[in-house]
Amino acid sequence: MRVWLIALGIVCILTLFLSSAVTVGAEKPSKLTLSWDKNILTVAGKEIPGDTIEIMYMEAYCRPGSTDRDWGETVIKHKTKLISADEDGRRLKLRCELEDGVVVVHDIRAMADNIDFQVTATNPTKKASQAQWAQPCVRVDRFTKRNQQTYLEKSFVFYDGELTRMPTRDWATTARYIPGQVWAPRHVDRNDVNPRPLSKVVPSNGLIGCFSADESMVLASAWEPYQELFQGVIVCVHSDFRIGGLKPGESKKIRGKLYILPADVDELLRRYRKDFPEHAKVSK
Repeated sequence: MRVWLIALGIVCILTLFLSSAVTVGAEKPSKLTLSWDKNILTVAGKEIPGDTIEIMYMEAYCRPGSTDRDWGETVIKHKTKLISADEDGRRLKLRCELEDGVVVVHDIRAMADNIDFQVTATNPTKKASQAQWAQPCVRVDRFTKRNQQTYLEKSFVFYDGELTRMPTRDWATTARYIPGQVWAPRHVDRNDVNPRPLSKVVPSNGLIGCFSADESMVLASAWEPYQELFQGVIVCVHSDFRIGGLKPGESKKIRGKLYILPADVDELLRRYRKDFPEHAKVSK
């Protein structure tokens, strides 16, 4: 009997230890939830300034040659459908069907303090697709409590490794359509970006974001691969992801993050570099 009790005690101790180890190693439970309806992805949470963040998801899929061309000739028409949504609001899947036959599946998860995007673009047709890049439009009016004329000073990109508020230096003012501002990484053809004013400055990383009204929180977005960063026409910021075209039968993986963090720039950069190590190589 005594031996049995000792053995039972050892089992209980090991069970508690293993349970604790799993809890420590896992990401903290999410305080964020997701929903999608009528092309709007809504991120909700009590810790979000303004309570919710709305993302037009997806706004557009685009052909190359877009920088100085009518927008209607650039957009590839698409329809988005909800495939599944967990009851707890922590995960959902979307399916975009492009007019040219391309299918894009979006697996979106609410994590502890960020939203994780895993995207698979597939061309099941026998004809090459010109789907070059795509736009998730992050609306930040509630987060910043600003309007189109006043939210710029809350928004940022990174120049020379430093967070730089908008309007940045060398602010471009001419393009087919105004206002707005576009930043492109070195590897992207300048003929293939949004037809808004294009900055001559190459950003030092793929982050774009804004501060909350009281400067206590930061919202930032990044994708791999990415086509451009864009300060938008409405109260929005974009990190637009790159597809790069699809050959017949080809499939590509794309991933993204939407960070919702306390306003610690060093921590934002640490998280970004961990999640997107490829960008450090590209930005040099």
